[in-house]
Amino acid sequence: MKTKKNNAQVTQSSFEIAQSGKSNTLMIQGTTSDAGKTTLVAGLCRVFSDLHVKVAPFKPQNMALNSAVTPCGGEIGRAQALQAKAARLALDVDFNPILLKPNSDTGAQVIVHGKALKHKTSSNMEASEYQDYKKVAMQAVLSSHQRLIQQYDLVIVEGAGSPAEINLREGDIANMGFAEAVDCPVLIIADIDKGGVFAQLVGTLMLLSQSEQDRVVGFVINRFRGDIKLLESGLTWLEQKTNKPVLGVLPYLHGLDISSEDALVTKQTSVEGTSTSTKVRIVVLVYPHMSNHTDFDALRHHENIDCQFLFAKGSEGETCPEKIAIPACDLIILPGSKNVRSDLGFLRQRGWHDDIAKHLRYQGKVIGICGGYQMLGELIDDPEGLEGQSGISKGLSYFAMKTVLKAEKTLINVSGLLELAQQSVEIKGYEIHAGQSTFLDKGTKSPHLLSIQGEKQGLLSDDGQIAGCYLHGLFDQPEALQLFMHWLGYEVSKAPSVEALEEQAIERVSKACLTHLDMVKIKQIVTNWYK
Repeated sequence: MKTKKNNAQVTQSSFEIAQSGKSNTLMIQGTTSDAGKTTLVAGLCRVFSDLHVKVAPFKPQNMALNSAVTPCGGEIGRAQALQAKAARLALDVDFNPILLKPNSDTGAQVIVHGKALKHKTSSNMEASEYQDYKKVAMQAVLSSHQRLIQQYDLVIVEGAGSPAEINLREGDIANMGFAEAVDCPVLIIADIDKGGVFAQLVGTLMLLSQSEQDRVVGFVINRFRGDIKLLESGLTWLEQKTNKPVLGVLPYLHGLDISSEDALVTKQTSVEGTSTSTKVRIVVLVYPHMSNHTDFDALRHHENIDCQFLFAKGSEGETCPEKIAIPACDLIILPGSKNVRSDLGFLRQRGWHDDIAKHLRYQGKVIGICGGYQMLGELIDDPEGLEGQSGISKGLSYFAMKTVLKAEKTLINVSGLLELAQQSVEIKGYEIHAGQSTFLDKGTKSPHLLSIQGEKQGLLSDDGQIAGCYLHGLFDQPEALQLFMHWLGYEVSKAPSVEALEEQAIERVSKACLTHLDMVKIKQIVTNWYK
């Protein structure tokens, strides 16, 4: 096992479309969730893009509550949006043909080619129903892949979770089921930082069928720290045991914060008590179906901001655990939600509605984004049961507004002006919501928060303490973030934009791939597979 990589031969001319005239496809699967599949695909996309290879990312099936809006008005997982950025491509629904957005412990909204699937009376499916639907979903997956291989020289595919989950093997469209259907080679990545990396890799391989084992062309070990020489004997054993090459060992990239699929980044600190920080203190409430937590990446990265996430113990349906109060802070944020009425009930069960009222009495400020914005109104009506059981819920009643959930979702990228604290700055973002909000008292004119293409959107309370809108990405532009902090009474430094931070992360991963992976061998393996 050689740990020194010579990638000098990696050139554009050394990667050509297979003799069959079809694009090459390489699939990255992982031994576990969060093994590094998303990051590796992004890194490889940037490596090949830098070589002027036409490369595209692809994830057959993604389960995530973080999504992005494509130019054509569809939605895909944010991980695929990041990978498209790494490949320097505009977003395309074919990059993620099946997106599952969980709205209960057993059900999810099914997004096919960017649009919510109409199923019976809604777009929701229970897990057992989706199992039967997988044959149809596979056709959507294969049609997207077919379009991509006709447009690009290389398609790099991200699997989901682990291919060795025995209970999910039947009808699989996300891992080996897809790889077998399109006959592509597979690299398996494992996270050594979790421990037991050799057991992960050998165990995963042994749980695959013979034909699946045969298409595994090598291993990548991720998040290694320490002296690589101390690992070499283990790598040699692994290659001899499995007869598969280790194609590289990626180092632990400290401080790397790349778009997460569906879970909050683990380094984010949950609130245990009142913060003593002198920074701007912001608390984001975390409910069971919180969506688009990437809205707060810019806050987490800012040196003058202490942004913390408040997790409540227990889960939906349990007896309310011991109350965890919202600590003293400057701003409480109600984030988006995939099941607004249920999460609103969760918020009340934890007593957070009382904490919000107390916070406002002490002159604190509140922002609601998307589903959190809907919660700030008086009524939320889901007549068709789009997010669960049909019915009407009473909101927190800070805005004279009623929201009705409708089957046709709003999916748009927007730009305009943020108008706050007697100032305005340019802002851009995206909207993803089924709710349509209207004012209950048409004679009342509340201040607005946004001006989008000349249309007034969002609301600001008369006393200036409460704001809300449907726009995701409120804090992503540095000037907009500074204006929000000015609204809170703070002047903060201008930080890099979220786009700039993502670009830096992509470049770091790309450099690590070039330095620590045997890119020459990877290209040879893929090219030879299709000869």
